[in-house]
Amino acid sequence: MWIAHEILPHEPDVRRWLARTVVSFHDVEDIVQECYARFARLQSVAHIAQPRAYFRITARNIALRQLRRARIVRIDALTEIDAITLPADEPSPERIAGDRLELAHVRTLIAALPPRCRRVLEMRRIEGLSQREIAAQLGISENVVENEAARGLRQILRQLAGERVESGASITEASDVRRAHD
Repeated sequence: MWIAHEILPHEPDVRRWLARTVVSFHDVEDIVQECYARFARLQSVAHIAQPRAYFRITARNIALRQLRRARIVRIDALTEIDAITLPADEPSPERIAGDRLELAHVRTLIAALPPRCRRVLEMRRIEGLSQREIAAQLGISENVVENEAARGLRQILRQLAGERVESGASITEASDVRRAHD
């Protein structure tokens, strides 16, 4: 059942990738079948957090092994498959660090909002409460909740868009950000 839900949907993508890097259709078929045989031999799949990446890496390793064992190998096939880096399902450390910095900056912008606006925005966007729940907790109307959340979000987006212009992003990009969230 796990294979049907987590692996099978990615088979066409793996086949296309293999077809670009491996010599023949039969090699692609052999590699895909070997992947399924390996998956069937697994005692547990609990250790597989990213099934798509696991499938692609398994296929890559099998393809590399077959190419290295072959008596006659196209040199370009071997270098292509070695050079290909599979897109990771996980973000890079640089991306994680950058996202953390951006999150800290957005939290600073949220903290600078007027108290009621900040609280409404936090309850709506961070805590995920409905407008009705926020209105009941704060003793204000749902209309006020909607207006405060929109006002806070617009203010934060304006500041972010202004910073993009100052940092060299085009004015068009900044206005696109504002329009998308107004």
